[in-house]
Amino acid sequence: MLDYAALSALAAVVREGSFERAAQALFVTPSAVSQRIRSLEERVGSALVVRGQPCRATDTGRRLCQHVDRVRLLEQELQSALPALAPEGLTRVALPIAVNADSLATWFAPAVAAYAANAPVLVELMVDDQDHTAEWLRSGAVLAAVTGTARPPAGFNSRPLGSMRYVAAASPSYVERHFVDGVGAGSLALAPSLVFNTKDDLQARWVRRLCHRDVELPRHAVPSPHAFVVAALAGMGWGLHPQELIASQLREGSLVELVPETPLDVPLYWQHARAASTLVDQLSRQLLAAAALALQHP
Repeated sequence: MLDYAALSALAAVVREGSFERAAQALFVTPSAVSQRIRSLEERVGSALVVRGQPCRATDTGRRLCQHVDRVRLLEQELQSALPALAPEGLTRVALPIAVNADSLATWFAPAVAAYAANAPVLVELMVDDQDHTAEWLRSGAVLAAVTGTARPPAGFNSRPLGSMRYVAAASPSYVERHFVDGVGAGSLALAPSLVFNTKDDLQARWVRRLCHRDVELPRHAVPSPHAFVVAALAGMGWGLHPQELIASQLREGSLVELVPETPLDVPLYWQHARAASTLVDQLSRQLLAAAALALQHP
């Protein structure tokens, strides 16, 4: 039999990124976490964690992390079917999910909140760029993710959600100040832009498509979708916004498109561990239904 206390320690280290934070999450000492993982490594005969900043799972460690998350879900499902196994009531089980910030700020949050309000789970959301959330799956830190990658990691299923539509927008005063002679490579090279973080390449992709070449953009980093909108309204810069998030500002004219009718559509996919549990299946159905209403479809 596997040592599930050790497996829980491994999963905590991978999810939290360090032995110290894992110990805090488990209410034990870092030494106890280290001892549990060392014992597990001796048992399986290979390293399970690459120590670093952050710590990450080896291939074997990733498989064990995914295993313990699935076991927790299956145990909870069994308790639902056999209440005698849980005389004190169902235990809520952790459900780690990676999602991009723009989805979280628009269609995803209401859907996952409605699901979690009635399901015996404790949702743990990890936020990253849609082109990087798949790495959370590969690392073993999450069981499911909204990602921009169509092909799933081994052991996962992938289903298309639709495309999130982005529009390049800024305040009218900003446009008058920086694009009086039009929007082109020259003006874009001088006008401050907004990016979410260093992983955010949406602005560069839009500019490349518009100008047919790369342009070095001056950038403000604003790592929050709602703060992104506030910054644009204040004239701090221009940026690619989810159309749904700024629909009212576009209607009232407090934000305007830099070049009308030039949206950027970013395909999104829902990827989750195969045969995880009915809880994951229920979440998948709820998210697919929400995405069908909120995202763009061919």
